[in-house]
Amino acid sequence: MKIKESTILITGGSNGIGLEFAKQFMNEGANVIITGRNFAKLQEVKKTFPKIHIFQSDVNNPMAIKLLFEQVTTQFPNLNMIINNAGIMRSVELLDANINMDNLTDEIDTNFTGTVRMIHQFLPHLITKNSAAIINITSGLAYIPFPISPLYCATKAGIHMYSQALRQQLKHTNVKVFEVAPPKTDKPLQTAIEAQHDTGKVMKVEVLVQKSIKGILKNRYEIKPGLASVMKLMSRIAPEFFTKMVAKNVEKAKLKRH
Repeated sequence: MKIKESTILITGGSNGIGLEFAKQFMNEGANVIITGRNFAKLQEVKKTFPKIHIFQSDVNNPMAIKLLFEQVTTQFPNLNMIINNAGIMRSVELLDANINMDNLTDEIDTNFTGTVRMIHQFLPHLITKNSAAIINITSGLAYIPFPISPLYCATKAGIHMYSQALRQQLKHTNVKVFEVAPPKTDKPLQTAIEAQHDTGKVMKVEVLVQKSIKGILKNRYEIKPGLASVMKLMSRIAPEFFTKMVAKNVEKAKLKRH
């Protein structure tokens, strides 16, 4: 896949993995557009990186996605890549009688439904390009469930499977479907799990994105840097053992907190 001179739209691009993709894609010679809910953060990015184009938008809102499509394709008709990076991750105690139902559906709407809506809003435009790509950001937790973030794991597993099916349906078009499944990084999600539940090694976001771009340039459709590849392997050869091991580590972290 060629990146130089491509026009790329990144959701959730004002910080973390999305912003790092924006910076490195610009270094590769791409024209980059980022979106996010927080316009103040987008403006801060624009001040630091004047060449980045910004649009306020919310993947939870179908009308906002439609408006984003109209604005972006009008101003940037050469758009040929979208990166579905917007995501949230929450700690959810499913036995809590006072559980916030909005938090439950918000994760699903952002991580899964929002990604699906973005793809199908922009797909008719992407198909018209000689070379185009959809890049979905999932997670190593798509393969192994993390007990305290069940919805995050479920939504990322859903996008993993959806990406595979979409890739097959688009195999006779010019649209390539990539999946990047990050391990835990040093720049957590905006609404990440509590720090006391944080366990294991982390990968620097800069390294994650470097490895991801190398994979995209080589047309590797599933990119699993670092521990993410181990997690997928363990989910195949010893899923029950690995799941129990993760759960045990979480329980230890809870005990230490108390």
